[in-house]
Amino acid sequence: METAMIVFVSGGARSGKSGVAERLVRQYQAARGGERYYLATASAADEEMATRIARHRDERGEEWLTLESSVDIDATLATIPHGSSILLDCLTLWASRAMFESGLEAPEGRALLSRCLAVARQRGIILVVVSNDLNEDLPPRDPLVWGYLALLQSLHRDLVAEADRVIEVVAGQIIDWQGEEA
Repeated sequence: METAMIVFVSGGARSGKSGVAERLVRQYQAARGGERYYLATASAADEEMATRIARHRDERGEEWLTLESSVDIDATLATIPHGSSILLDCLTLWASRAMFESGLEAPEGRALLSRCLAVARQRGIILVVVSNDLNEDLPPRDPLVWGYLALLQSLHRDLVAEADRVIEVVAGQIIDWQGEEA
């Protein structure tokens, strides 16, 4: 059975983290074979998002198998063949959908992420998870936004605790915090 690996890639908005994550998935998949998946958590709710999704899809190319998932990413991961390489883009949007569309609170969101990581490990999947670093500003005054940031940061901490490699992307450059190059 293939060895699983969890990689967490974070960075600010438009830092280049998706491009870095795509390159990593290509490298891992080329080294061991298997299928290459893009697990999208965004929905084309407006014209700007539809344009961004189309641009990302064009940039990735046709060699990616694209799956769309809303909140139940553990169920989606369970359908992907053993030994595959997957880019989950992105945890930030997934957390907002989990909280605002499905009403999940932090404990439920954290449990769902834990199940996702367990499924990836059980199936020998290389899972590269992208997320935005949104907690670099002054604390928000709005309690709903504060709750969302608290959920996202707890997911980040849980992911870092489980990840084999943790990367921050700044202006397209990789900073390895944990794992391969750290």
